[in-house]
Amino acid sequence: MEDSSIIQDFLNYLQFEKRFSPHTAKCYGVDLIQFGEFMSGSSQETHGEPDVIGSHDSGTATATAVEAHPKVDVDRLLSDTDVNAIRSYMAGLNEKQYSKATIARKLATLRSFFKFLVKRNRIASNPVVGIRTPKQEKRLPKFLEYEEVKRLLETPPADSWLGARDRAIMETLYSTGMRVSELVALNLDDMDFLGEVVHIRGKGKKERICPISSSVLQIIQHYMEFRNKRAQSNGNFDGKVLFVNKHGKRLSTRSVRRKMDKYLKMAGLDPNISPHTLRHSFATHMLNRGADLRSVQELLGHQSLSTTQIYTHLTTKKLKDVYSAAHPRENDQQDADV
Repeated sequence: MEDSSIIQDFLNYLQFEKRFSPHTAKCYGVDLIQFGEFMSGSSQETHGEPDVIGSHDSGTATATAVEAHPKVDVDRLLSDTDVNAIRSYMAGLNEKQYSKATIARKLATLRSFFKFLVKRNRIASNPVVGIRTPKQEKRLPKFLEYEEVKRLLETPPADSWLGARDRAIMETLYSTGMRVSELVALNLDDMDFLGEVVHIRGKGKKERICPISSSVLQIIQHYMEFRNKRAQSNGNFDGKVLFVNKHGKRLSTRSVRRKMDKYLKMAGLDPNISPHTLRHSFATHMLNRGADLRSVQELLGHQSLSTTQIYTHLTTKKLKDVYSAAHPRENDQQDADV
């Protein structure tokens, strides 16, 4: 299979025009490579070529899988794709027992890709328009109760610089609801201690301002006292980064996850909880305390209100649980009446 120029054009569009992260663009590329392989395999079925769905499901960008069929013009196959080819591809994914969520994601990739080709006048119409997205099972995000959050946040020792840093990290995640990727990207000048706000760079290069409480700012300042002392004795220290590792360099999201795993174990909490759970907990607790949905949307940096609405299901469930605990069941009431 030849290199696909239109796939690469699409990935460039995502990164440089839509400002998607390289990781997100890479995921789109993997999905498109898989579809290109399917189309190539379908075009050579008369020659006994095997179906290649799933053979490169976790590869890299466009060049990875485009060598399986060196005589196939991938761009032509993609440009000639019709609705029947899309349906055959979806059926193949189903047969291979891909989850509904994965199939929905791959279909969304194709929908965006062919929409791009229509805009670029490479094809006349989008063949995915008539394809329905598989119905998803609604899964409510996990969250911690307030007392559990408090126990977790108080676990790191405040008398060491790494403990002070880890406490500041988890306090910041919970008090602002920011993503871990947003937290590790913070620089010192993103913090406005006088205005009690933090400047956050979110997905798609979008920026927002989020309030942060004075108590959390004090915890961050306590950490910074340790941080600044270490910076004075370390010539390689990155002076602009807020949360650094022991070498004075920017922390990774993986490092934050490892640290939180450590404190979850120390606090006796569910080890399957992730740093993102603090974001879910923030949103749930805000709504439970009367915050309106639109404000929570702004604080979380959600583009669509429908994304934030998942937390209303959580709060409704909480209300039902409280109601059930406070009121006897109907049959219990009937027994009492007798």
